[in-house]
Amino acid sequence: MSYRTDRRRRQISRKGRHMQLMRPDESASITVMAYAPPPQAVTLEDGVSVAPFEAQITADETAAANYAPASGDWLMDNGRRYTLTDAVPVYDGSTLSGWSLSAKGGA
Repeated sequence: MSYRTDRRRRQISRKGRHMQLMRPDESASITVMAYAPPPQAVTLEDGVSVAPFEAQITADETAAANYAPASGDWLMDNGRRYTLTDAVPVYDGSTLSGWSLSAKGGA
């Protein structure tokens, strides 16, 4: 494991919180430790300011459950449901080390 992956894992475990990642049909669900940094930009959608929700997770929980996050999946955080718009794998060389999740919603 490289220094970059180790640093990412430490940040997620230190600053992260438990969230639930699930398929929209609720056929699969896992609990992940995720770090969601404060939003950096706000956009206007239909006259309402909306901040995209970004979260970083390690690949530990997803690999153990054989779960690959995908667009359209739900991310539950403190009772709020977000819909993933993008799930980008993060690699350390050729090894999958985590996921960067982009979502919107929060209803």
